[in-house]
Amino acid sequence: MQLGIVGLGRMGGNIARRLTEKGHQCVVFDRDAAAVDKLAADHMTGASDLQDLVTKLDRPRAIWLMLPAGRITEDTVATLKPMLAADDILIDGGNSFYKDDIRRAADLKAAGIHYVDIGTSGGVWGRERGYCMMIGGDEAAVTRIDPLLAALAPGKGSIDVTPKREGRDDLDPRAEQGYLHCGPVGSGHFVKMIHNGIEYGLMQAYAEGFDILANKSSEKLPEAERYDLNTADIAEVWRRGSVVASWLLDLTSIALAEDATLSGFTGAVADSGEGRWTLDAAIEEEVPVNVLSASLYARFRSRRDHTVADKLLSAMRNQFGGHMEGVTKK
Repeated sequence: MQLGIVGLGRMGGNIARRLTEKGHQCVVFDRDAAAVDKLAADHMTGASDLQDLVTKLDRPRAIWLMLPAGRITEDTVATLKPMLAADDILIDGGNSFYKDDIRRAADLKAAGIHYVDIGTSGGVWGRERGYCMMIGGDEAAVTRIDPLLAALAPGKGSIDVTPKREGRDDLDPRAEQGYLHCGPVGSGHFVKMIHNGIEYGLMQAYAEGFDILANKSSEKLPEAERYDLNTADIAEVWRRGSVVASWLLDLTSIALAEDATLSGFTGAVADSGEGRWTLDAAIEEEVPVNVLSASLYARFRSRRDHTVADKLLSAMRNQFGGHMEGVTKK
């Protein structure tokens, strides 16, 4: 299947590579011409601008935007709208706010253009592992791009089937493949938004726990109660059979194996917006979110003074997403 991809950064470029490796045809564009040239040399079709990209796609077209949330995505959607035709599909695979999706979809629908929002998780590892995708949009559009989604998804892999799922006719089998049509426009990004809010809480729990472990040798404690604990080994043993095992713990273990003292990190932890939006949603629904709110505020505090926990949070973000310290999206 053919797909246009706009935005060839850490994830956009690897999405294009994974699709090409799976036999799909990608037409790619980025403001950075070098990024386009690099993929064009790897069996993809490069485009010089958005109009060129649209021209090189067969109708009905499908175009995937992998851009930062906010103005750049808004401007790109507005630029593409008059270039597209009825029955084309415009996909936002970034981390846009779900209410923006609803507004954009209504505007594009008047021109007969389908809008699909895809919350995409997988970070810099997605090319190899696949991407977990949470999708919002009308059924016809989502069904049409299903071959692309199936190619990007991780698949069942070695994960055991969840007990008691078998035989249920009300559950979507695609969830076991790592992607899910969550509902109407906006629902994909809403589910991804909550996913990222939970991620904040999980990361904070690991970070605080390892901070306690690292400080067990403190001179503030009685000498008999001090332990010089190897946090890299503790992360490793917890990965194997422990109830707290997870991919985030795998990444924590990698970070500590590379730099046990985390000397390469200052501990200033950015937030990319979804945590704030999650709290907004909780307030609207009057749902108490003690852990998620505390984890967001901890990131705010980290930019003022830095602990082992802050450094480990920063290290985890770098491991799964290639995020640099101090970069905050508002």
